[in-house]
Amino acid sequence: MAIIGNIIKGIIYASDIISVEYNAAAEQRAVLKNLLRTAEHTKFGKHYSFTEILNSNNPEKTFSAKVPFSDYNQITSNWWQYVQKGEENITWPNSPDYFALSSGTTGKTSKRIPVTDHMVKAIRNAGIQQVLALKNFDLPADFFEKEIMMLGSSTDLEEHNNALEGEISGISASNIPFWFQNYYKPGKEIAQIADWDKRVQRIAEKASEWDIGALSGIPSWMELMLQKVIEYNNLKNIHEVWPNLQVYTSGGVAFGPYKKSFNALLGKPITVIDTYLASEGFIAFQQRPETDAMKLVTDNGIYFEFVPFSPDYIKPDGSLVQNAPALTISEVELNQDYVLILSSVAGAWRYIIGDTIEFTDIERAEIKITGRTKFFLNTVGSQLSVNKLNDAVQHLEKHFDIEIQEYTLCANRINDDFYHCWYLGTNAKLSTTKLANELDDFLMNANKNYKVARSKALEGIKVSTVLPSVFHEWSGSNKKKGGQVKMERVMGQERFKEWEDFVLANS
Repeated sequence: MAIIGNIIKGIIYASDIISVEYNAAAEQRAVLKNLLRTAEHTKFGKHYSFTEILNSNNPEKTFSAKVPFSDYNQITSNWWQYVQKGEENITWPNSPDYFALSSGTTGKTSKRIPVTDHMVKAIRNAGIQQVLALKNFDLPADFFEKEIMMLGSSTDLEEHNNALEGEISGISASNIPFWFQNYYKPGKEIAQIADWDKRVQRIAEKASEWDIGALSGIPSWMELMLQKVIEYNNLKNIHEVWPNLQVYTSGGVAFGPYKKSFNALLGKPITVIDTYLASEGFIAFQQRPETDAMKLVTDNGIYFEFVPFSPDYIKPDGSLVQNAPALTISEVELNQDYVLILSSVAGAWRYIIGDTIEFTDIERAEIKITGRTKFFLNTVGSQLSVNKLNDAVQHLEKHFDIEIQEYTLCANRINDDFYHCWYLGTNAKLSTTKLANELDDFLMNANKNYKVARSKALEGIKVSTVLPSVFHEWSGSNKKKGGQVKMERVMGQERFKEWEDFVLANS
């Protein structure tokens, strides 16, 4: 009998008894006031008159009127460069204990995003909220006694200006509470290995000693780890070594495009739970099995605003025009794409995280990530967001019964004509002409703007297929393997030329 598991499960279920009625707007209003109050005597708070904002009749509207939007480059140029040099009380009291290094999905240069002690606690609290939400998934008691494989970046953080630097997954793993350490795998020693391939090799070697009940990490790198464990231990599927694996907590990117190839590594179905942990904070998690949408964490150190996703408001570099309207959570509508803006206990203020979302349930504050502002493919008016591209790839998988583990594309000019040039990461051997025609037909039927573009300046689609490993090596050569590294879905022409040269040299 799973005695400890029943105790833990009982505590989780008991949490529902003491919960109160949910009011996202009230929680967000309280969060904003707390942020303003805490930072009103920082240089940023004084510059933008946080005291005056707090004393206004409508702090939300006054805040949005007084404080400008900022992307990473803008806030770093004006403020965070001083935080990064070790100066105190710039955008948040004192100085941060950590910096999250993030190159995101573009470029080789890492961003250095402040992670304060307040943010570490907020991430931990959001993780506890997610654990408490497991009561909705009807998991057996013995699940709560199994070990959890958290596959992130290395916890071997580097010191710089009296702060520690690393990816957010490594920072989070280095701050796990003591009571969780017996459940946490691969454990401190292996997690500190900086080299991704060596770390995964050690995981494969130790896999048979662990009783893993849950996995957590970005899908692309999780797949590679599972493949390595299966290969090293000469298995047919991962359940042969981890028979009690029941849950996978996905994050970083939409799980949909990886679903088919991921499931092929399993011996039986498992529960997939989506999360939204970014370098800027723990933003949302899936709280119900009836949907794959995620609940915004509205009471835990992050204040959200939402800008309607329109070409009129988006600059070519993905930043916003300053007069773009910003809505509070009480003003949003269903099925409308929004650019996500956040202010946080890490000293981010009206920060453009770069993601677009839509609300699927306003009362529950549930969202789906729909894409990236920089990956909105609008050349010649096609207006394709990442979620529409993901839908198209999943259609190909179903139509041709194949697995496509990664993809990227570019609106490329060829002999004065525009084509959408796709690269699909798959082991399947199929006619690229058939793939291109099916993609084209699907997108024309699914998107009226794309159909109009095809009748005008967009000549068509060209498809190339490469092994999935080429995508992984590209990520490794541009940044590093594992952790928060994600493949860019849409490239500009200059970046795409680099990609094609890389493919030629590595295929």
